[in-house]
Amino acid sequence: MTSRNKKARKNLGFYVNNYKFHQPFQILIDGTFAFAALQNKFNIQEQLKKYFQSELKLLTTSCIISETEKLGIFSTSINGTTQIVKQYAIHKCGHEKKPISGSKCLRSMIGKDNSSRYIIATQDRELQDRLRLIPGVPLIYLHGKTPTLESPSEASRKRAEVMQKDLGMTTWQKENIKVLEKQAGIMQEKDKLKKKKKKGGPNPLSCLKKKKKPETILSKNGIKSGKVRKRKIKIAPHIKEALVIELKNKCET
Repeated sequence: MTSRNKKARKNLGFYVNNYKFHQPFQILIDGTFAFAALQNKFNIQEQLKKYFQSELKLLTTSCIISETEKLGIFSTSINGTTQIVKQYAIHKCGHEKKPISGSKCLRSMIGKDNSSRYIIATQDRELQDRLRLIPGVPLIYLHGKTPTLESPSEASRKRAEVMQKDLGMTTWQKENIKVLEKQAGIMQEKDKLKKKKKKGGPNPLSCLKKKKKPETILSKNGIKSGKVRKRKIKIAPHIKEALVIELKNKCET
């Protein structure tokens, strides 16, 4: 993938993430773009597919075809342009009975928020400037033989920032985080921790009685001597006397 393709996918990704664009991407082509393609021997169908590396739906309107047909009377090149735009599916614009100029037609198709999610392919500078003021309108034009998907306009970026603040983390971002976690093996570690937390039987070692430590004797200066204190056993006086008599008798015998 070339740097041009990467940049195109990055710019297109902005509209996918923030304005819910999806495949097949709808591209509205006007007469100026078709004319530039004819002059530069640029095959719109093949080259745009390579450039976006995505499914595309190339469209035009009856107003654009009508405009190029009228201009074709004065130029054979424009005549060729008409043949190009007629190759694409004609999208209903609502001006079939009374066609208007191509630029006005495209502006009416976009409306206030481009709810139908069109990508506009045009070389018309004035039309480009007007569409940059509307959030969520991707623009593509030809620079010689090179197609260029323009970076999102300031209006598109500002609107996207507001939507992100209102909605917090987007659904796409949440799903993307899950995918990244799986790739990094984070989910597997989480599952292991959950299994460890499951309750089991008590540890048999914890049930054993603790052994009593021998008591140490303090010396006069308060230092532990380490000696084990021996308990004194008290004997009753009458038992002592009996033991003494028994010992004397043994000694006399």
